[in-house]
Amino acid sequence: MSKAKLINLVKKAKVASQTLGILSTAHKNKTLCELADALITLTPDILKANAKDLKVAAQKDMAPAMLDRLTLNEKRVKDMADAVIQVAKLSDPVGQVVEEYNHNQLHIKRVRIPLGVIGMIYEARPNVTIDAASLCFKSGNAVVLRGGSEAFHSNTALLKIFKMVLRRSGLNENTAVMVPFTDRKAMIDLLKLDQYIDVIIPRGGEGLMSFIKEHASIPVIKHDKGVCGIFVDASAKVEPSLKIIENAKVQRPGVCNALETLYVHQDIAPKFLPLLAKKLLPLGVELRGDPAVRKIIPQAGRATKADWSTEYLSLTLAIKTVKGIDDAIANIRKYSSNHTESILTENAKNTALFLNSLDSSCVMVNTSTRFNDGGELGLGAEIGISTTKLHAYGPMGLRELTAIKFVVSSHYGIRT
Repeated sequence: MSKAKLINLVKKAKVASQTLGILSTAHKNKTLCELADALITLTPDILKANAKDLKVAAQKDMAPAMLDRLTLNEKRVKDMADAVIQVAKLSDPVGQVVEEYNHNQLHIKRVRIPLGVIGMIYEARPNVTIDAASLCFKSGNAVVLRGGSEAFHSNTALLKIFKMVLRRSGLNENTAVMVPFTDRKAMIDLLKLDQYIDVIIPRGGEGLMSFIKEHASIPVIKHDKGVCGIFVDASAKVEPSLKIIENAKVQRPGVCNALETLYVHQDIAPKFLPLLAKKLLPLGVELRGDPAVRKIIPQAGRATKADWSTEYLSLTLAIKTVKGIDDAIANIRKYSSNHTESILTENAKNTALFLNSLDSSCVMVNTSTRFNDGGELGLGAEIGISTTKLHAYGPMGLRELTAIKFVVSSHYGIRT
């Protein structure tokens, strides 16, 4: 795609964005419900397109985690449709008054408004196309989608359905546009279009994040890797803790909120680790540990320094013994990606210390890391989990896709 064609495409999204902020909530919700119905009705078309992507992926010997993210089936399409319905049911943030007061002869309000045009750059997961489109639409934003080449057919089919629904609703179909390119020069051109795009939200690996950070002149809200950690305190209840770790690691290992690094208090390790191995090894989990762990679990491989900060996205778990909670916190600060951390404990003092000492986007107590998800936390669908502290941190739902402006009125007031 030439730079001129790219600019023309993004301009269309910019024009569409200028009317979205005044759409009624009822109109938006009706359109979203029609989108959900269309996804169910046209599931065969979606799966046919996805099969083309899976065929190419098989030829390229794609990694299992990436293949899992790429794969659609009837249940996953239904999950997409259900997420759209959840977005329709959520309160519309546009126009919400978050603060109102009188000062210096002025009546002042702070009101939520759309961000404008959001550039969404992501890899592999076709559901992001619908999640991003529906969330941006409900929050009054246009979206420029740039999915990975590995999901091209799936993303194209999904966007085609959304555009059809927009037209039927009497709306500008350029509310959502897709950039059909994979070359780096065109990506750099996209990242420089700050006069049309208000923010870039990337979801993907370290290589993508580094590339965007280097070239973007547009503000970026990173949705970076998830090196999620759990600390098993000496006071932890063994059986419930084992279930949480199994869920966090095994339920769906190829996602960003899956457990990657486990820290175990040295006092509970001799009792806890053999039971953990008994539970996880038959499930195909590869364990890598420090010397203390390997003495207790002979089947565990040797963990290197790189293991403590690796997002495996697979059935691999790094385990490290720690002297106590201070040691656990120090290790998490050193190796975590600030995504999600959880403590398993019955000690109230340690709970408070853990919660107050760590600044990851979500810090949990006796809870699986898999719950750090917009849907699970009541946001409906999410556009992703931000690991950037400025503007939004953690799962980004509707409110996080708005800014706040001042609205000021007076009785012909003048400043003296």
